[in-house]
Amino acid sequence: MKITKLVILFNYQKIVLGLIVAVILFILSFCISSEFFIFLFRFFGILIILNIIASLVASYILYDNSDLYELNNLKGVVDWNKTKNAILVHASFDPLSKSLEEKYPNLNLTVCDIFENRHEQEKGIETSKKIFPPNPKEIKINPSQLPFENQSQDVILAVTALHEILDHNQRVLFFKEAKRVLKDGGLIIVSEQFRDFTNFVFFNIGAFHFLSKKQWKKAISEAGLMILKNKKITPFANMLILKS
Repeated sequence: MKITKLVILFNYQKIVLGLIVAVILFILSFCISSEFFIFLFRFFGILIILNIIASLVASYILYDNSDLYELNNLKGVVDWNKTKNAILVHASFDPLSKSLEEKYPNLNLTVCDIFENRHEQEKGIETSKKIFPPNPKEIKINPSQLPFENQSQDVILAVTALHEILDHNQRVLFFKEAKRVLKDGGLIIVSEQFRDFTNFVFFNIGAFHFLSKKQWKKAISEAGLMILKNKKITPFANMLILKS
């Protein structure tokens, strides 16, 4: 429940506003005589409450009750015991690097935080860093200029982070840089929510925070990479495994 609690913290103003609007609609429904508007106000009030509940349930399924941060889906794809150098990219939120380093002490993991991503401005980010302290070896990166030598990395891992690269051309540059620093046979693993029907149903306008499958495919293709596998982690997120 740790991450779901953070989702509530980050979105509490929207949640409170939604509940207030729902209560007002219910109150108004008792103050009018038109059966049509009584039905309309109560319908939208119930819809708002159900949507808040649905988005929180979806967040729990996605973040706390899935493989998103467990990486079990990578069995047979990445052998972490034989992986020497890896990069983990995040956007001011890192619940993964500590467990990776504990499980695989011989892994040379470089943790990278995307510089000036949108999460840096969120009020709850300090609380999230208390629950998931930043890795002491973490570095800030410009995603279009990765500070690594050519063909130096076995795996580049980015979990719910790259949607924070807002400009398409910058996104392409990141993937080109990732391709540059990747060893022959290396993999880029990207886990993201898509801007799709399922996420619209559960997160409404929050789905605009993410990119469509078409946008991801376009940026990946323009960088000279190909999608080796597209795995569904939950109904709300996909894992893209990329190679040159």
